[in-house]
Amino acid sequence: MTIRFKQIAKACLLVVAAGSAMASSHREAPFTAGSPRVDGTDFYMFRSYEGVAANGSGGRSDYVTLLANCQPLQSPYGGPNYFQLDPNALYEIHLDNNGDAVEDITFQFRFKNNLKSIPLMIGSASVPIPLVQAGAVANLNDANLNVNETYEVKVVRGERRKSQGIPLTKTAGGSATFEKPVDNIGTKTIADYPGYAAKHIHNVTIPGCPAGKDQGKVFVGQRQEGFAVNLGPVFDLVNAPASFLLDPANKDAAGMGGKHIIQKANITTLAIEVHKDCLTAGSETVVGGWTTASVRQGRLIDGKPGSGNDKAEKAGGAWAQVSRLGNPLVNELVIGLPDKDKFNASQPKDDAQFLTYVSNPTLPALLSIVLGADVAPKNLPRTDLLTTFLTGITGINKPAMPKPSEMLRLNLAYAPAPFAAQNRLGVAGNALAGGTDNAGFPNGRRPKDDVVDIALVATVGGLCIINGDNDALKLNSVPGVPSLTSACKPSSVPLGASSANIHDAVDQATVPFLATFPYLNTPNAGSATY
Repeated sequence: MTIRFKQIAKACLLVVAAGSAMASSHREAPFTAGSPRVDGTDFYMFRSYEGVAANGSGGRSDYVTLLANCQPLQSPYGGPNYFQLDPNALYEIHLDNNGDAVEDITFQFRFKNNLKSIPLMIGSASVPIPLVQAGAVANLNDANLNVNETYEVKVVRGERRKSQGIPLTKTAGGSATFEKPVDNIGTKTIADYPGYAAKHIHNVTIPGCPAGKDQGKVFVGQRQEGFAVNLGPVFDLVNAPASFLLDPANKDAAGMGGKHIIQKANITTLAIEVHKDCLTAGSETVVGGWTTASVRQGRLIDGKPGSGNDKAEKAGGAWAQVSRLGNPLVNELVIGLPDKDKFNASQPKDDAQFLTYVSNPTLPALLSIVLGADVAPKNLPRTDLLTTFLTGITGINKPAMPKPSEMLRLNLAYAPAPFAAQNRLGVAGNALAGGTDNAGFPNGRRPKDDVVDIALVATVGGLCIINGDNDALKLNSVPGVPSLTSACKPSSVPLGASSANIHDAVDQATVPFLATFPYLNTPNAGSATY
């Protein structure tokens, strides 16, 4: 491992302190907290590792998986209507493939909830049932489903509102309508949920892709929450002593082997797999991505809603973006409360308006207050965070000509690693350990990447200890790598050497995932078999 690679790896960790921290974006802003169906929670973007060899070749390695999660903290027993998506909303995944902070490719998802009004004969009357199912469910558009959820996906080339987009179609049959599985109601309704859900992974043809590289997959459905975070204690003023959080022996003490609290909840995932050559432009190999949800500007409550599903409101007018997510936790713990809805409505090209939140972060100071211990690095402004947060890291995921903006960036030139070989600390963790896995956070984000612990280390200055004064000075001579001397010196770190040990007491590496698309695990069932 060369000195330059060590330097880049250490700089990589710094991006996380600005872009993520102690949870993903669950209920992160006033508007989305009251509108959970359009609340984006996590965004993942990575080279597909299904079936790949140790060197990253074979299997699905030529593809990129995009996962956009929404509807946070779903209780598995949340019937009788469960967690249908909003037919009056527009869910989107955006990709910038030239570094100008404007989308070049957008995948648009629209949903329909088709009500059957299945009746039962009660005496001489035919009366519609009150549930979403009338019996056991096992197939696409199952006859026992009272509400069949379907969706369409369109791809838009160029700015998202300047084209109607072209539909993706099923490779077999050519239909542009895709079925969505009902949520995991329980084992009596759906005896084999993994098998049932797998029937809803659709092989698709994606228009506008290079010849022979236009085949992909889509899936939309409920999944088990895959993000490991000690959620309750974190937002209860970090209800754990500093000595506990600084002891490596407690790395998963609150997780109890992966049974952390939000793993008991579910989310809804919009998943798409696309050939990597369909996403790039010219010689640029770095693709930036983010997900949004939008609703119509005019939404009127119908005082006398008619019979049917989702008839309580009338929506019209232009689309208004209400949710945005690239790197995890930007809005939740970086953006100040007055500007959270503003950030959710913004676009990456306008991110200069949020610079102060990054260069003068409040999280280290807040941690000092709630832990009753001084943990905040002293040198401000944090120019290291500002540079890496907005442009990506030279040699890892920085495009040739980036416009400063917040998004998740993935360099497609790096091969994927098999799941078992992935370091939970991503690129930097592998580099510092002498590994070769360059396909993890912050170079994109995989489900296994433990962005929480990396973020906490960076936030309290642990990287200053790792770097040391000499390494920080050397970084100044590496083209494109931000100067660390003004904000990352060991003398500025109150916790000293112990800062590199901080964690949140749950371990992302213990969370169960699938080895195949869509990678996130089967959702928790609403009831078990007795």
